[in-house]
Amino acid sequence: MKEINYGRVPQPKPDCTNIPIILSDETMQYRYQKVLKRMQEENFDTLVIYADLEHGSNFEYLCGFLPRFEEALLVMHQDGCNYMLMGNENLNKVEHARINAEAIHVPHFSLPNQPMDNKASFSELLKAAKIESGKKVGIVGWKNFTSKYDDNHNLFDVPYYIVQEIKALAGGSEYVTNAAYLFIGEKGVRCINNVNELEHYEFGASLASDRMLEAMQRLNEGVSEMSIGDVLNAYGQRNSVVTIAAAGKRFIKANLYPTQNQVKIGDPISLTVGYKGGLSSRAGYAVHDAEELPAAAQNYLEAVVKPYYSAVVAWLENVHCGSSGNDVYQLVENVLPKDQYHWHLCPGHLTADEEWLASPIYENSQEVIESGMLFQIDIIPSVAGYAGTSCECSVALADEHLRENIKNTAPQFWQRIQARRKYIIEELNISLHPDILPMSSTVAYLRPYLLNKDKAMLVSR
Repeated sequence: MKEINYGRVPQPKPDCTNIPIILSDETMQYRYQKVLKRMQEENFDTLVIYADLEHGSNFEYLCGFLPRFEEALLVMHQDGCNYMLMGNENLNKVEHARINAEAIHVPHFSLPNQPMDNKASFSELLKAAKIESGKKVGIVGWKNFTSKYDDNHNLFDVPYYIVQEIKALAGGSEYVTNAAYLFIGEKGVRCINNVNELEHYEFGASLASDRMLEAMQRLNEGVSEMSIGDVLNAYGQRNSVVTIAAAGKRFIKANLYPTQNQVKIGDPISLTVGYKGGLSSRAGYAVHDAEELPAAAQNYLEAVVKPYYSAVVAWLENVHCGSSGNDVYQLVENVLPKDQYHWHLCPGHLTADEEWLASPIYENSQEVIESGMLFQIDIIPSVAGYAGTSCECSVALADEHLRENIKNTAPQFWQRIQARRKYIIEELNISLHPDILPMSSTVAYLRPYLLNKDKAMLVSR
């Protein structure tokens, strides 16, 4: 295990372009064809893809947008016919969708007490989308269930009234199954990104990183949580998680959001912001040095931070295309034993339009880490008596072929990646694996004493 130090480190430079990258028509057609291929491989005649604002990314993957405050369905047939079933206030979005589909007005998907003066039942409206008896139908919500104790194909995270009618039209439960695995499970179409998709997601990942860097700069004694939260949220972009700017004791009266509470010396600090494509999180103490910590926590670096940072370093130096999920799991377990540091989630998960897409990293996983995957390095130690620690950011995995493709087709994106790699290698002394492409400038930049702007964790030379 490499020796970890805490010393003077120049801060990384903000590098978000502040210019969102729109997915190309070619990429959207590529996505559609990938889904059709998986439908054919799994013998699905029809997919019914559900969406609401919080659970709409599989729908958005093909349609290009979320249905804001309503529900929606995309009904996709293997023969190429597609239907978009929309509520009152999203019906007009169908003509702007990134998929060719016939619009069907379903006021049942609208907000409560809005007009429902159509002359067809919900069942009849679904039938108009050609959901037919005896055909294999896959329902796609947002969750790919992986329980060891349930029949996962018969668990549905879609409203009952929708599932009930689909089963009736299809001819019974035996014709209907949960098909979210086509999108986010092993071999899921959304798990692998092309160059255009990676550049699209880099905008959000680097924006979150830049705002986190600025928030850490603004963090001082007497600053309110709301002031820091205002820095974290940027440009009206939709957050992928609830923004966290918390000082001291959290969840008072069940509150999740920043308040007027002011930072005090010795406070544990939690900061998190996420956008489409990536999240940035930091945790530590509002102190300048160990002497300002509570007496029982003055060995915080040795007890929590250095072991955690060793795991992050091991991840960045060893994970590569072709690794198995279990390889990564055991790598983290060897460096940061679970029974001592009490992490319990996957030590790394896929990200995309939502913060947590799925994860191939779990104990005994034989899923393969593939080129084009986009990861959050999300390791969460929990040691009693100490604040947490975190430098979560996102990275892409890319083999030589994909790296060359980025270099040739997106040279400015490639230059940003190379500048980030240079910082990690030369300033943090991490022997970054060639397959790891940092999606923001603050990957592995950790300031455990958040009021000390000059020092951070690094590997000893």
